[in-house]
Amino acid sequence: MDDTTAAGRTVTLKDLANELGIHPSTVSRILHSGSEVARGAASVATAERVRDLATKRGYSPDPQATGLRTRRTKLLGVIVPRLSDLVLAIMYEGIEEAAAELGYSTFVMNSRDDLEEQRRKTDTMLARRVDGLIIGDAHLDSSLLRELTVRKVPFVLMNRRVPGYPSATCDDVLGGQLVADHLWSKGHRNVAVIAGEPYASTAIDRTAGFVDRWHALGGKIPPEAVVWSRFDTAGGREAAETILNGCHPHPTALFAVNDFAAIGAMGALRSHGLTVGRDMAVVGFNDTSLASELPIPLSSVRSPMLDIGRTAVQLLKRLLSGESVESIRLKPTLCARESSA
Repeated sequence: MDDTTAAGRTVTLKDLANELGIHPSTVSRILHSGSEVARGAASVATAERVRDLATKRGYSPDPQATGLRTRRTKLLGVIVPRLSDLVLAIMYEGIEEAAAELGYSTFVMNSRDDLEEQRRKTDTMLARRVDGLIIGDAHLDSSLLRELTVRKVPFVLMNRRVPGYPSATCDDVLGGQLVADHLWSKGHRNVAVIAGEPYASTAIDRTAGFVDRWHALGGKIPPEAVVWSRFDTAGGREAAETILNGCHPHPTALFAVNDFAAIGAMGALRSHGLTVGRDMAVVGFNDTSLASELPIPLSSVRSPMLDIGRTAVQLLKRLLSGESVESIRLKPTLCARESSA
């Protein structure tokens, strides 16, 4: 066979086998095995000949045929609340990078943090025969994870954790503790928390880490100074208004468990004639790229967002290989800026 024999059509295993004078099954085992010699099917010299010819002829495996043979599609499904959220977009970049390194493709769908939408998007992904799921929108009170476990669907959680299921997250409790230590060291004793959504572990853990450390330091936080809110700028603004209207005297510092909520809170403070960093300190969480570029740079806990996505893929790959896996919490750091100076 010369170089033009397969021109105009895809080179197949049979083409390679005919040219080499060996059985197609031998070629298949060599090319689709991770070992140098596939189960003793051929000598090292034959394996090298097969691989050299495959490279020369531009052979690439048919993913559909491979999926039928291995019952694997090399496709991972990812569900997030909103990919327009910068934090989740960066995590997804990490997922794509790590998946590509392992030979997987990914696709992502938005659930809008709605329980019924989560189920619909999960069913859509399973219908596409994904090998496994990375779930970035887990609700603490949802039964979906139990149902997936019963169905033996491989999955890991990302960004948010739920006890009993493997997850890749930031150590959100530690992040809250870092903020408490920072504000205490700056002399603040009257503080409030914009706590996020109560169904999300990110909100629960960051708030708990802050409040528990504050109490351990000797401080007090009245119930009206912890306000649950949406994770966006509008939610942060509304929560800050609630705090300003309900806490007397006003706190001297606000901790928002999300940068966007912190930015919304900064807008509310400005509308009340207060200067962030002078009249009231504000600290956010995640350290998105916006934080350091604001007119008054925002202090924020830096979450290793890219690494969280990469770690989720690595956990899922180990799960697909039959390993038992434990949750991983990645360490945050505090970036102090003018907003809490």
